[in-house]
Amino acid sequence: MRRAAAWIVGVGCVVAAGAVAAATPGPDAVEGPFLIRGVVGEAVTARNLVVTVEDAAFTGRLTSKDWTVGGNWLVVDLSAAAITTEVDAGLQLITLLVGGREFIASEQPPTSLVGERLRLGVDTIGAVAFELPADVDGGHAELRLTDRYSTPYLDDVIVVPLDLDDVAHEDEIEIDRPELEGMP
Repeated sequence: MRRAAAWIVGVGCVVAAGAVAAATPGPDAVEGPFLIRGVVGEAVTARNLVVTVEDAAFTGRLTSKDWTVGGNWLVVDLSAAAITTEVDAGLQLITLLVGGREFIASEQPPTSLVGERLRLGVDTIGAVAFELPADVDGGHAELRLTDRYSTPYLDDVIVVPLDLDDVAHEDEIEIDRPELEGMP
């Protein structure tokens, strides 16, 4: 009888250890970012950012003043502002997740909103562009924006889903220099 009790206690300990291991959060859950979800056309507020994704379009030719490039580009129009401070306020890391792949917003267009300094309470209006492989022209995607230079730990990340099947295709898109809302 004692032997059976020892086996039952042993099996119970193994089951309890498995339950504890399964319930323990992984490193992403402990140190990962806080995802603040929103939708296209509505303002999404994070710790020091408020961002509104306005529109998106695919193009085969991307231009800005004195600059042109071909390829498969996704251009996202948005507006952003700082909430609490202008110190280090900017969209430093903007990524697009498509089908398990992650793409970083290009710094090639000289008029991109990437890294643009944001003002407190005044929207900066502009665009970001993603150079994508030729096979990425539809599906579901997530646009992720943060004011950190690298993937933030224990900080907010704004997430806006995009249905790439509904995105317009244009022959050419010109990215204008970012401008402050209401300013000429």
